[in-house]
Amino acid sequence: MRSLSPNALLLGVDGGGTKCRARLSDATGAELGEATAGPANIRFGLERSFSAILQATTECLVQAGLSSKDSSRITACLALAGASEPKHLAAAQDYPHPFRCAIVTTDAHAACVGAHGGRDGGIIIIGTGSIGWAERKGLHHRVGGWGWPVSDEGSGAWLGYQALCRVLWAYDGRIEWSPLLRALFARFEQDPHAILQWTINATPRDLGSFAPLVVQHAAQNDRVGRDLMKNAAHHIDALAERLIAVGTQQLSLLGGLAEHVAPWLSLATKAHVIPPKGDALEGALHLARQTAVRARSPLLERA
Repeated sequence: MRSLSPNALLLGVDGGGTKCRARLSDATGAELGEATAGPANIRFGLERSFSAILQATTECLVQAGLSSKDSSRITACLALAGASEPKHLAAAQDYPHPFRCAIVTTDAHAACVGAHGGRDGGIIIIGTGSIGWAERKGLHHRVGGWGWPVSDEGSGAWLGYQALCRVLWAYDGRIEWSPLLRALFARFEQDPHAILQWTINATPRDLGSFAPLVVQHAAQNDRVGRDLMKNAAHHIDALAERLIAVGTQQLSLLGGLAEHVAPWLSLATKAHVIPPKGDALEGALHLARQTAVRARSPLLERA
């Protein structure tokens, strides 16, 4: 039987479109440091992504009383947004890094591993974007998450976009105004042309910034807010239905909007929902440990 050398270091990275988190542990699993840096979605540039990764890693090493020279002892799992696309994944895998060994995977994969402690199960992430992911019998199952504007239904970006559409519908007289729509319109000084200009360059994160307003007004029984939350939940139900169809029995809901969308989900979806055991960083560390063990490198020794 083989175990990690006491000299080994493990690094888990959860790189999203808003921020990058990193956690460093020793061979026993004891946490040595955790840090946050800027965005690390590789769809928006490898240099920026890896700059954030290395910044967070350096801070972890400092917290552990180590230096950048110790990077050569690290086996890392870089779980990055955008890595679900083959072109971006290949580029990230070829990008130079200072680690002893590194694997690149998607943030959804690591989140699923963390949520179920490395066992079979599924997740639905409801944040700025949305995606369904499941691990079953060694296979990955992905549903959605293709990116805005062609996918990510039920997400924060989707809610913001749909709300702005309804502001313009109300302005045209196609639907009645509601407190939510008036509040959104006020942010653009009641100018429909300002909405048009703003959306030309709006990012998913920009659109998602309106999601809290939708959630707030839905809780206050705003007609449009409630309809939007129901529609968002309908899309999340569709992701859940597909994951259940491939044999997933347990689902965890993750992301900033998960707790707000959860009450609107169908009973069929709720019957499969369980609390997550851990987060994406724990999942990434789990995958980093697996990688180190399989590598059978000098970092391994006979137990």
